[in-house]
Amino acid sequence: MLPLRDENPVRRPPIVTWLIIGLCLAAYFAWQPSPFGDSQEDVIFSLEHAAIPCEVVEGRPLDDNEVIATFNQGLSSACGIDRGRSAPFAPDKDVYLSVIVSMFLHGSLWHIAGNLLFLWVFGNNVEDAFGKVGYALFYVVGGIVATMTHVVLDVDSTVPVVGASGAIAAVMGAYAVLYPRARVWTLVFFFVVNLPAIVLLGFWFVLQFFTDPNEGVAWAAHVGGFVFGVLVALAYRSIRQVPRAVPVSRRY
Repeated sequence: MLPLRDENPVRRPPIVTWLIIGLCLAAYFAWQPSPFGDSQEDVIFSLEHAAIPCEVVEGRPLDDNEVIATFNQGLSSACGIDRGRSAPFAPDKDVYLSVIVSMFLHGSLWHIAGNLLFLWVFGNNVEDAFGKVGYALFYVVGGIVATMTHVVLDVDSTVPVVGASGAIAAVMGAYAVLYPRARVWTLVFFFVVNLPAIVLLGFWFVLQFFTDPNEGVAWAAHVGGFVFGVLVALAYRSIRQVPRAVPVSRRY
């Protein structure tokens, strides 16, 4: 199920959403080594800049032997395998800042295209509800919560985590609460159907629990981000009225 567009106009241009999309595209095409994400340079780049659960938990970069065990021997949970007897692979890396940097990195063209499509469809209305500053803060904190959910459930992982999907999952969770009845044109197999947002987003959320762990998808980050978005939106809705969409001729 792939969202194409929603029937939920906004009152103001979603400048922050556009900015996030622009930063992700700039990082992918102007900073990351390859648009295909499968070269040795891409692996090195991810090790130098992306969040890695073992690093966040230990407060240090992976050492050489942990990297070798992960990428040469196929051990995805090689944290502390040599008890720090080898040198750090990227000694200057800020392992905590990498949690935020990872939110703007992607592993392939399909990865970034899918993520930014979901953000394009759902981000504008959540930004409209929270306001630009509130939405920007919500997005960053949602991404951090999503990544930390993955870290907590896989503390020994030495595999880099990249992608905006955790933060976007937070946006989707908020949208599901704020605009559950908004209609979303959705591609289902070879058919385009008009679904309520709560049906599409609810199905997406449940689907995360059936993700094959061998597919390399950080499903826990998706769940953590989505739940965070739901809770924030519920709290917001309890203290403020959600702005209703107004009929306009131009949709951002």
